[in-house]
Amino acid sequence: MTGEPIEGDFRLPRAQGGPNPQHLFVTLFGDYWWARSEHLPSAGLVALANEFGISSASARAALSRLRRRNLLSASKVGRHTYYGLAPTTRQTIVEGGTRILSFGTDAGAEWDGTWLVVAFSIPEDQRDVRHTLRTRLRWLGFACLYDGVWVSAGGDASGADAKAVVRECGIRDASVFRATSLDAVGEDAGRHPLSAWDLDHLSAVYQDFIDRFEPLYQRILDGDIRSSEALVERTAVMDVWRSFPGLDPGLPSQVLPEGWPRHRAREVFSSVYDSLGPLAQVRFQHILSRYAPGLAPLVDHHLTTSGPMVPEQPADATGRVGHLPA
Repeated sequence: MTGEPIEGDFRLPRAQGGPNPQHLFVTLFGDYWWARSEHLPSAGLVALANEFGISSASARAALSRLRRRNLLSASKVGRHTYYGLAPTTRQTIVEGGTRILSFGTDAGAEWDGTWLVVAFSIPEDQRDVRHTLRTRLRWLGFACLYDGVWVSAGGDASGADAKAVVRECGIRDASVFRATSLDAVGEDAGRHPLSAWDLDHLSAVYQDFIDRFEPLYQRILDGDIRSSEALVERTAVMDVWRSFPGLDPGLPSQVLPEGWPRHRAREVFSSVYDSLGPLAQVRFQHILSRYAPGLAPLVDHHLTTSGPMVPEQPADATGRVGHLPA
């Protein structure tokens, strides 16, 4: 469910405009197969990708690339190839998916009026380190106030989280502290921490999300959605929603404009994602049953109300195929 980077160089495929096969496969595993260690037949995965307008050749190439990147593990039975989530990928999906599915549910938390600040200095020849740090700080809800000075109003971030990120990036010249913002005096008083975020743009993105998916929910209520469309649209709503934890720092309501659309967008996401779950699962099972009838009943879907994502069984680190069709 997540395309965000984690420790080291391990990265899931990034979401892109239009269907991206690698990104799609990780999303499908995360939405319907995160709890399982069994491998799925490549033919079935290719057929699933066809539902999204991805050619068989592109789908097979994407599976091979994911295997080379160690995001998927592979096994063979005769001439047939099977793929499953690599243990590290499963852990990333569980951690990132839990956050994505719960995002927007704690908007009413009290704010103590202080800002969490990370100030750092990174040599110019370490641009990759700078990029990694900025990406991970943004995922925690920080934004750039000045070059080398990032701020957060709290949200999902804590001092311990920020320190851990700085330490894991190997940065020595850095400080993490809390501060209050003084009222501006004169033209040279500096920027207010809130100016680190483009709230007008973020509000517009939320409204676009609402405008895109609210009519879909009405169609769901009217029973005007078939299982094939449910699978595609459930992936679409997840693809858009998963970007919000990286865009929205979870600023407290005290500093946000009146009528901030996060809460309404959250309602639309949970309604669409949860309502489409059973139909999408049926479509996934139907396609998989053509290639692995013994595995199809194991397909499952997660709900925003289900709590943390917890695998039902440990990942198979040996890469063995679980239950294969006879």
